[in-house]
Amino acid sequence: MKVKSFLLGVTTGIVSGAAVILFSTPQSGTELRKNLIANTKNVKSKLQEVQGELNNVKQSITTLKAEAQNNMPSIINELKDNFTTFKTEIEPETALLKQEIENLQNSISEIEKNIPSNKNNVQ
Repeated sequence: MKVKSFLLGVTTGIVSGAAVILFSTPQSGTELRKNLIANTKNVKSKLQEVQGELNNVKQSITTLKAEAQNNMPSIINELKDNFTTFKTEIEPETALLKQEIENLQNSISEIEKNIPSNKNNVQ
């Protein structure tokens, strides 16, 4: 719909401009007809160029959409595989870290048991 609105605006502007030129130029009838024919050809040429560019944009969007639809599943699968591989690779390290944390907690508990409390020493 935006393309139609744009083309309608361009066409309205061209027609309005042509009407203003037609009524405001001090030319003879023959000169005016020649200028109108030349301007009409020019306008048709410009409209064809705009239409060609719009077709190129539509084609580019269609191509981009197709590539995205074709490539996105493989990209998502690749990311999933990479995440799974990463998770598998860090599992041994994670288990090792958990064991070390547990050992540290046990050591802290033993140290707390062996240190006499301040309340018992102060009499």
